[in-house]
Amino acid sequence: MSPLWPCVLVSATGILAAAIPHPGGSVLYNLTTQLLQQYHKEVRPVHNWAEATTVYLDLLVHTVLDVDVQNQKLKTIVWYHEVWNDEFLSWNSSKFDEIKAISLPLSAIWAPDIIINEFVDIERSPDLPYVYINSSGTIKNSKPIQVVSACSLQTYAFPFDVQNCSFTFNSILHTVEDIDLGLLRHREDVKHDKMAFFNDSEWEILAVSSMYNVLHIATGDFAQIQFNVVIRRCPLAYVVSLLIPSIFLMLVDLGSFYLPPNCRARIVFKTNVLVGYTVFRVNMSDEVPRSAGSISLIGIFFTVCMALLVLSLSKSIMLIRFLLSERSSGQKQPLRCLQGCVDEDGSRIDPGAQRAGVTAFPIYQDHWVQSGTLKEIWFQLRSINNHLQTQEQVDQQKVAWLALLYRFDQLLFRSYLAILGLYTITLCCLWAQWSGW
Repeated sequence: MSPLWPCVLVSATGILAAAIPHPGGSVLYNLTTQLLQQYHKEVRPVHNWAEATTVYLDLLVHTVLDVDVQNQKLKTIVWYHEVWNDEFLSWNSSKFDEIKAISLPLSAIWAPDIIINEFVDIERSPDLPYVYINSSGTIKNSKPIQVVSACSLQTYAFPFDVQNCSFTFNSILHTVEDIDLGLLRHREDVKHDKMAFFNDSEWEILAVSSMYNVLHIATGDFAQIQFNVVIRRCPLAYVVSLLIPSIFLMLVDLGSFYLPPNCRARIVFKTNVLVGYTVFRVNMSDEVPRSAGSISLIGIFFTVCMALLVLSLSKSIMLIRFLLSERSSGQKQPLRCLQGCVDEDGSRIDPGAQRAGVTAFPIYQDHWVQSGTLKEIWFQLRSINNHLQTQEQVDQQKVAWLALLYRFDQLLFRSYLAILGLYTITLCCLWAQWSGW
């Protein structure tokens, strides 16, 4: 019985081998092997080398992740589609069980070297190793890409700003004689297609326009397709948290002009408003985008309002200081009648000396008393007159300063109203322009 065991094992192995299907018997396997057997991915897939390979592009913006105004960068996720024809990967579907399309590894075939010129960071996309090929040799490659691109971002109209960023596709090496570009869809279809956009962020997409041009440089002519992505900010959150509180603060500041310019309470009130401006400005700096090349309108307006507030506060401080100095200088000249008698040249006469003089000459005592009393009354009246004239001059000067500062206060108030009106009109125009997109 032992010599029969090898024969049994050989028979069982043959039966198992016959039961396992071999890939060589698959039509798909035979087709893939035939296509890639003598394929060279290093060679551009055309029979006539003078004929250019046309790559058709399409772009769908999925979402806007971040708009970095300070660094002038836009981060988005886009769906990128490219289609080209490979003349070495076509077959007759009737010979291969009517197979009209197959998938092949992208690493095994030739692919165009298309890049985005505005890239400023490493391209991040999921690894999709396969592409789809039909029997005529048309290859379709689709993949999502996280694009971090350079963009000229303007913040003047914040929060009603509209940004226009471009994605420029071209071959990094091949000229237009080797690789030409084209749009996969019609321009109008690309422009108004918002189906893929995830509209649940701060930004919303308005349009994606596209254009074809040829870049002429020293190394050759390169075909380019530029997609201009127009997005606008949703301003509701900023209107509630920034614009409305800022308008309330400005109206409170306007109310301070109804206080008298010489009122000390006005200084305290304006100082509190200035503190409110400063705190609001610090809190606003975290929400308002900052850019070295562009300043937002709300930032400019706040700076002008703070300048007018400081100017008005300085004017009130100078006025109070002037009035106090005038009052103290008037109080330093009391009535001379309260300081004793004075002689003709204005020098004071000591009453004790008068009494001594009267005692030394008793013969002329009556005459001297009468004459001294008249002179004393005369000089007291003249002192009172001088004091009243000085006080009148101080009062006139005070009235003149008050009139001047009242006019200056009115000028500041009108300037404040004009700036506030101009700011309101500009915001309304920006809002109308934002709504018109």
